[in-house]
Amino acid sequence: MAVSSDCRSSAPGASADADVYARTLDCVHCGLCLPACPTHQVLGVEADSPRGRIYLMRALAEGRVQDPAAIRPFLDRCLDCRACETACPSGVKYGEILESTKAKLEQERPQRGLRAFLVRFLLWHVVARQRRLRAMFALARGAEVLGLRWLATKLRLLPAHMARLLPPVPSAAERRPLRPGLHHPPAGVTPRGKRVALFTGCIMEPMFGRVHRATLQVLLANGFEVEVPAAQRCCGALLVHAGMPGPARQLAAANVRAFADADVVVNNSAGCGCAMKEYGHLLGTADGAAFATKCRDISEFLAAEGLSATPAECRTKAAYDDPCHLCHGQGVRAQPRQLLAQVPGLELAAHDKPEDCCGSAGIYNLLQPELAGEIGRRKIESLAKAGIDLVLTGNPGCMLQIDSHLRAAGHKARVRHPIELLVPPS
Repeated sequence: MAVSSDCRSSAPGASADADVYARTLDCVHCGLCLPACPTHQVLGVEADSPRGRIYLMRALAEGRVQDPAAIRPFLDRCLDCRACETACPSGVKYGEILESTKAKLEQERPQRGLRAFLVRFLLWHVVARQRRLRAMFALARGAEVLGLRWLATKLRLLPAHMARLLPPVPSAAERRPLRPGLHHPPAGVTPRGKRVALFTGCIMEPMFGRVHRATLQVLLANGFEVEVPAAQRCCGALLVHAGMPGPARQLAAANVRAFADADVVVNNSAGCGCAMKEYGHLLGTADGAAFATKCRDISEFLAAEGLSATPAECRTKAAYDDPCHLCHGQGVRAQPRQLLAQVPGLELAAHDKPEDCCGSAGIYNLLQPELAGEIGRRKIESLAKAGIDLVLTGNPGCMLQIDSHLRAAGHKARVRHPIELLVPPS
């Protein structure tokens, strides 16, 4: 690795990232993060641990890295799951250090090649633009109906790991977006006199429209008015993780404006929620920080407000699996379990590794399929031992990753979002 042999610490020069350097000094190299890191668990390499990556990022900030591209593979193999932040006794903001460093590398030495171009193009020109994303899903659905997906898989035009990961594209009815505007509780439901705004995001809408409909239904059944702003945008999380904070700031600023009149902004995607709670850091503005304080995961909000509508009976054995950006990124752990305990007939079983990463991490499982596959396999081993029929988790990437590994292992358990079990009987 192209790091200078002079390991003495030195303050960064004018061209170095002083903020990143200062944050790396919080790390005391105790090593408590190593057992929590999924890549270190699999690879056992110091440079593929949080402590090792912090050392490399500090060396970069100090100007001791002769070839910055040499440390990029180690940073790219990080899932940014934040488990190290939970384990760290010193409160190191590892996620902020990693994202700032990746942004610096992408700005000064952008990655080349077709894959890098496609990632940048798809994240900014497709995923971040809802109309284009809906059109892409419509085309994908048409190709699926015509059998072109099967043909592409057989001809190996579609990589095997992508074919395994992606479930059937939902129908047009299932992809239908929620109606923008204000939604009122139905007749017979006592209003609580409280209005919430619902964030719908990008991938959640066309891939998991049923989760949005369940979220809206639960909120209305429990007496809340729900506003769905038409001007809202993608949260920008995937762009930040890809080292593209500039475009992400445009989306964040648009969301701050779209939800300016909201008192509470509710979301049902752990990754989106974590990103929005960090808009103060991303935007560096008072408006961004104020917006962040309004954001709540749906489980966090409902647990605090309490359920007034009893969920429908669900007689099955299930395990709740913590999304990384909900438990590590937002510190939300007990609330989903508290709500699920109120589902009549549901037996909630514990499993060995509920807070271990599943290997999804946004588009990580597409870019690092082998490592993500091994991390996912370990997750499924833990879930299988619990003898469950249902896996509950609150993030779209986690739902896709866990479902694909369950199917690959021949396990019959289904994957659902916790909010789907909180819908009252019709």
